[in-house]
Amino acid sequence: MIQTPYYLIDADRLRQNMAVVDRLRQASGAKALLALKCFATWPAFEHMRDHMDGTTSSSLYELRLGREKFGKETHAYSVAWPDHEIDEAVGYADKIIFNSVGQLARFRNRTGGIARGLRLNPGLSTSGFDLADPARPFSRLGEWSAEKIEAVLPDISGVMIHYNCENADVDLFERQLSEIEGRFGAILDRLDWVSLGGGIHFTGEGYPVDRLAARLKAFAAAHGVQVYLEPGEAAITRSATLEVTVLDLLDNGKQLAIVDSSVEAHMLDLLIYRQSAKVEPDAGDHSYMVCGKSCLAGDIFGEFRFAQPLQVGDRLSIADAAGYTMVKKNWFNGVKMPSIVIREPDGSLRVAREFGYGDYASSLG
Repeated sequence: MIQTPYYLIDADRLRQNMAVVDRLRQASGAKALLALKCFATWPAFEHMRDHMDGTTSSSLYELRLGREKFGKETHAYSVAWPDHEIDEAVGYADKIIFNSVGQLARFRNRTGGIARGLRLNPGLSTSGFDLADPARPFSRLGEWSAEKIEAVLPDISGVMIHYNCENADVDLFERQLSEIEGRFGAILDRLDWVSLGGGIHFTGEGYPVDRLAARLKAFAAAHGVQVYLEPGEAAITRSATLEVTVLDLLDNGKQLAIVDSSVEAHMLDLLIYRQSAKVEPDAGDHSYMVCGKSCLAGDIFGEFRFAQPLQVGDRLSIADAAGYTMVKKNWFNGVKMPSIVIREPDGSLRVAREFGYGDYASSLG
């Protein structure tokens, strides 16, 4: 038995998502790039590579990882490229996307050998969190002015427009895309490619994939562009769990179960956005608050129901643990970092990576 904690990536579940990606690519003509900011666990890339067109990155290291571990097309974006990274980035990238007209001008003479793009901020989004809203007041993410963008069109061949966040509403997607066309249509008509970013939850249950495909195909035809999508969560949703073990049980007015993992260290997004983890089926007569083992008072996965009373040594599975987990894991409190395990299509478990004291110590000096 593999020692907990560990992230368990299910290759079959991953391939179910990839089948939807294939369907959308074929029906729409859009290309799909894996958003490494969400999921960059490269031992799983062998189950994704044949179904996606490449990767998109937010930093030099993500860019290099995409080139070396995934291959295929690489898009390089950064909120701000430093001078000492730009030449290396150009060496890995097929397209480099600048966040501002100022960055484009600064590095124009050093990026002429690859396709260049600019981030266009349409001034709207689907995010319900101010923290993650790219259209929040005074946002630094992209250029808002059509006039400024039009002035540099000779220096770019495309734009990236990232404005969706877990958007499962195809009606909203269509309305907002039409708004973008109405405001920036003259710019779109003069480009070769447009990335519509990520955040479209097209692998969700019941999502009208064919309708999304038709809208993307019409958009591409209307403006004469190659459309790119940058799925992160959509590519890996519900494909992994965080496997943990109950270490202790307390009753301080509520039944508490302390496990050998940490929200702060292993599922940080839950704390950032003040969300509960998911345990399935979350049903039964016995309720427990499942808590992490770090010293942070709020290190709590959530409250869940179980069919039987929990016992020390019980194994629990925290659901939906792929996106924004492994890319954010950290060594807070020196809590053991979860191993990365892949359940292969034949049911076998492959330990792709284990972490030990040497990894902890080397991360600090």
